[in-house]
Amino acid sequence: MPAEPLKTIDEVIETLDQIIQHCEHNNDPSGYFAALYQKVTLKVKEGIENNYFDDGPRMEVLDVLFAQRYIDAWVASRAGLPLTRSWQRAFDLSTSYWPIVLQHLLMGMNAHINLDLGIAAAQVSRGKELNKLHNDFNRINEILSSLVHEVQDDLSQVWPALKWILKWTGKVDDYLVDFSMQLARDGAWKFAGLFFHTPDHELEACLQKRDQQVADKVSVVLEPGLIANAVLALVRLTERGSVSQKIGKLKHTKPFA
Repeated sequence: MPAEPLKTIDEVIETLDQIIQHCEHNNDPSGYFAALYQKVTLKVKEGIENNYFDDGPRMEVLDVLFAQRYIDAWVASRAGLPLTRSWQRAFDLSTSYWPIVLQHLLMGMNAHINLDLGIAAAQVSRGKELNKLHNDFNRINEILSSLVHEVQDDLSQVWPALKWILKWTGKVDDYLVDFSMQLARDGAWKFAGLFFHTPDHELEACLQKRDQQVADKVSVVLEPGLIANAVLALVRLTERGSVSQKIGKLKHTKPFA
């Protein structure tokens, strides 16, 4: 991993590739989110090149600040160093058998969107108007949520039982999608505003309070209810292939639209 802070979106993509390769080699389920996040970053890069965002250069700065928080957390977790509670909860799943791939992804999204994205948005807007970022903030979340749907479709092709179960039990499907959409767009933006207006000497306390709140949200992902738990357990039992093979499925990406 680079010792110096990342400066460009290409460096982010390269570093994520190193994390993915490490996880593939070690059959580490934390590589699921890394693979999804690299796809998001590639789409953001394409979006910048295609003028999808209001301010492309600002979006690259935001993307780098955003990614740096995830990469720092991943490195800290592997080195046994302190990290945020929300990321710790996500990485703790790496040693658990029962969470399905989508739950691993949503745990990563919980930490990264609901904590990290608000911080990065506030940082890139310092000395400017935060509201001018709102449209592009939503566009990042649109890219991420669209990729969650894409991943779900891809995994359904590998594990047919997943597609049948999600079609039969729409509530489980809704739970997965609604979690990524609603919390990302509402709670994360509100936190960006709060963090943006917090005096410098209170920023750490603000971060820690939000971190605890985000860490407490994991029950939505891990304990969605008795019926949903039974369905998810059935999905897990029908998953085939090694962790490395599943990460490989997640790395496939489609052209920007």
